Amino acid sequence: MPLTVVLHGPAGVGKTTLAKKWMVDWTQDNHAKTFNSTFYLSCKELNHKGECSFADLLSKNWPDLQDAVPEILTQAQKILFIIDGFEELRVPSEALIHDMCCDWQKQKPVPVLLGSLLKRKMLPKATLLITTRPGALRELGLLVEQPFFIEIEGFLELDRKAYFLKHFEEEAQALRAFDLMKSNAALFHLGSAPAVCWIVCTCMKLQMEKGEDPAPTCQTITSLFLHFLCSQFTSPPGSCPGPFLQVPVTALCLLAAEGIWTQTSMFDGEDLERLGVKESDFHPFLDKNILQKGKDCEGCYSFIHLSVQQFLAALFYVLEREEEEDGDSCRWDIGGVQKLLSKEERLKNPSLTHVGYFLFGLLNEKRAGELETTFGCQVSRKVKQELLEFRVKSNKNKRLSSVTDMKEVLYCLYESQEEQLVKNAMSYVKEISIHLTNTFEMMQSSFCLKHCENLQKISLQVEKGIFLENDTESELDAQVERSQCDHRSLPLWTDLCSVFSSNKNLSFLDVSQSFLSHSSVRILCEQITRVTCHLQKVVIKNISPSDAYRDLCLAFIGKKTLTHLILEGDVHTDKMLLLLLCEMLKHSRCNLQYLRLGSCCDAAQKWDDSSLALGINQSLRCLDLTASELLDEGVKLLCTTLRHPKCFLQKLSLENCHLTEACCKELSSTLIVNQRLTYLCLANNKLGDGGVKLLCEGLSYPECQLQTLVLWHCNITRRGCKLISKLLQGDSSLTNLDLGLNPIATGLWFLCEALKKPNCNLKYLGSSASKNVPGNTIGSK
Repeated sequence: MPLTVVLHGPAGVGKTTLAKKWMVDWTQDNHAKTFNSTFYLSCKELNHKGECSFADLLSKNWPDLQDAVPEILTQAQKILFIIDGFEELRVPSEALIHDMCCDWQKQKPVPVLLGSLLKRKMLPKATLLITTRPGALRELGLLVEQPFFIEIEGFLELDRKAYFLKHFEEEAQALRAFDLMKSNAALFHLGSAPAVCWIVCTCMKLQMEKGEDPAPTCQTITSLFLHFLCSQFTSPPGSCPGPFLQVPVTALCLLAAEGIWTQTSMFDGEDLERLGVKESDFHPFLDKNILQKGKDCEGCYSFIHLSVQQFLAALFYVLEREEEEDGDSCRWDIGGVQKLLSKEERLKNPSLTHVGYFLFGLLNEKRAGELETTFGCQVSRKVKQELLEFRVKSNKNKRLSSVTDMKEVLYCLYESQEEQLVKNAMSYVKEISIHLTNTFEMMQSSFCLKHCENLQKISLQVEKGIFLENDTESELDAQVERSQCDHRSLPLWTDLCSVFSSNKNLSFLDVSQSFLSHSSVRILCEQITRVTCHLQKVVIKNISPSDAYRDLCLAFIGKKTLTHLILEGDVHTDKMLLLLLCEMLKHSRCNLQYLRLGSCCDAAQKWDDSSLALGINQSLRCLDLTASELLDEGVKLLCTTLRHPKCFLQKLSLENCHLTEACCKELSSTLIVNQRLTYLCLANNKLGDGGVKLLCEGLSYPECQLQTLVLWHCNITRRGCKLISKLLQGDSSLTNLDLGLNPIATGLWFLCEALKKPNCNLKYLGSSASKNVPGNTIGSK
């Protein structure tokens, strides 16, 4: 099969440069043995060409070949076509698939000709080298068959660092600037493009030369790009901004917005004429290298980088414009703010997402003032209300539990750096799920959460690599480098955790699947122990280091507000953890009502102190020991506590605790003595019919008040059903019974007979493959 190679990567990382280098190598005979002919086709430039034949398309840049084209095309297997910038093709989504042409002499629109080449309807034996941005990979994948993908990453971290060191005369300034860019993950990601590194260096170098601190500028991408733009046109002190800049900046922003919506980055004279702008308007920006003239396309213009175009497109929405003449806006292919922020549009055109981020960033009053001072133009404040109403208040009746949606909201609000806007936007949010993958996201989250006054529940997940203090597997082997990383992350973590003690409405904290460190856990515990922390429900699941469970339990001792606690994780061998839990339960200020220790304890001997604690504690109503290796011996110790007159437990789950018939006699006697216990789950234990017989003895006593019994997957057969049927026909208190996932076979008949009896109190019987008994989880309401 002919080879198809796809070079993909973000804007400005060198895909075009690499493709052109291939052309240069070919002209120097480096690849001449492989290919007789190589053609470079720029989608960006070809967008401006009308209908033509494929032969005309090839001879456009090589007129000397016009007569030779037919002969060249007969040897397609010796031809390389370089199709540069596939994402630039102006064509409706998926339209390329339905309109194909196999005749290279037939006149067709350029996208149809290129689509036919990609689909191999035309010159199927040719070799193809295609460059594209990631956003167009799906569309390209529908056209090409079995492509070989190569990701172009651009500047790696060491390359970026080397660039900074070369740009600045002083090494200290270069390293300071580089660290500031690295502290902003979004900005650092953009830095893979050399053009962005140039923008960042130019901006920060100018600030340092003036004796200014560049740190605030690097807080957001918007502030950096705005400062870069304004610094290129700063008026001398005491002078007014030149009125000549108002028209040019408006024209530039119009061009940028039109290009974003039409997914175009190169513009010709026809585009300018249609938009009603003049070439002379662009001179100030051409001089500053913000806009560039096309090297291979005369009379064409493009922006220095896609991110600059996105920023200027966002600026289009906030600049006050004079009343447009009739028909002006009709000539523009630019959507409104609501369309810009719609998920449907952003899926079709990923650049709109970044325009939205910049738009929120431009809502900042200080930045608006900087724009007005530099360009002498008016910034509209109306768009702020429009954004607030659509972006955030449109979700007022929805729970923002989607991590992806919430990340985007937090990004937008952080970009604005407007505290009042954040308060207004987050005023209705009561639940939030945050997945932290880097320190920049931590910064965004803490900034927004501090203004989320009505927040009641936080679900938090921290990825590996944010805290490196205990990360022995990290590539950063040097202790110094690890401490430097934590030096950046711990202050941000402290800021985030302060929400737990400063927000009086926050009552539920869930920290799951998280990689923490000793220092970060200590900071979390410090906030939890504060009097102003009003947490009532806490869930801790699968976190590291394992010592974190101990530290948190220590923090919970004497915590009067805490009523629900769930601890799950691979710490079943930690005896100290169980001792700390006992201390918590025995404390006079303990108000814990629900405790779940999923796979957190296993050895029976550890239950000596626990049994004592349960006898002293008078607040605990629900105990869930699911998946703990309690064994029969552990249950016997537990039953001693349950029979204590001061034990107030009402619900107990011993699901999957490796129990057998041997513990059922103790459980049976406990059901007679303890009249407060109304729920018992023994699911997924090998109790068998013998265990059922022993349980039924206790359940048959009038003193037994148990209402719900869960026995799914307990190896109960027809014989066990017969025993249960006899129990139900008596004066049993059971109202809910689950026998699902048991080989009961015809035993169901006995159960049905019992249900017919008038004195049977059973209201729900589960016997299918499911386990959906009302209240079958002791945490349900």
